[in-house]
Amino acid sequence: MSTSTAPDPTSTPNPPPSSHPPTTTTTNQNNLTWSPSLTHPQRSLLRCQKGLTIWLTGLSASGKSTIATALETTLLSPPHSLSAYRLDGDNIRHGLNADLGFSPSDREENIRRIAHVAALFADACTLAITSFISPYRADRETARKLHAERGLEFVEVWVDVSVEEAERRDPKGLYKKARKGELKEFTGISAPYEEPESAEIRIRGAETSVEEAVKQIVRFLEGKGYLKRGEVQEGGLVEM
Repeated sequence: MSTSTAPDPTSTPNPPPSSHPPTTTTTNQNNLTWSPSLTHPQRSLLRCQKGLTIWLTGLSASGKSTIATALETTLLSPPHSLSAYRLDGDNIRHGLNADLGFSPSDREENIRRIAHVAALFADACTLAITSFISPYRADRETARKLHAERGLEFVEVWVDVSVEEAERRDPKGLYKKARKGELKEFTGISAPYEEPESAEIRIRGAETSVEEAVKQIVRFLEGKGYLKRGEVQEGGLVEM
């Protein structure tokens, strides 16, 4: 570990390109100016923790939310004791995305918004854990690129279960409704799920317990050094 002095917020009037928002603008945005702040590495040193997004994707009833909740608890608890927060697909649709339906365009916008929210959490040095069906590869890739543009890590976790297994579980009765035609554009029945081609982690949901799934994710994160904590010492910060 190397020692570095605490960053001075006033010393970064021109943030690096990765800390700027996307270049796409609208007429109203042309009058906006990006306000510089700490860079992500500077903030990480002050928080003694790295931030990133752990993106769980899979069919409804695959177990994403259950795994995400258990993972959040594990990361918040000793011996990790890290800042972590779960962003759940259903929960977000009760508030931020309450105006969206399930058409392809609404699904795209749903993921665009949550990708930005997750990136904000990650930039704030929190482990953002998202559990969204996110059925389209292009949308998941957009979320990944958004993080990369900001110098943030993005870990895609595919909770892989077959439609048959998900339908067998069906805790909310949604597959049954979809089969009856009561739910339109339901992923796996009347709308597609595009399987990840290069997810960092693949969890075989029918064969893996929640506890083992969490261990699998944590092992990967530890192997990448994402769960290391720095230490604050008098006169400076010990780099992670």
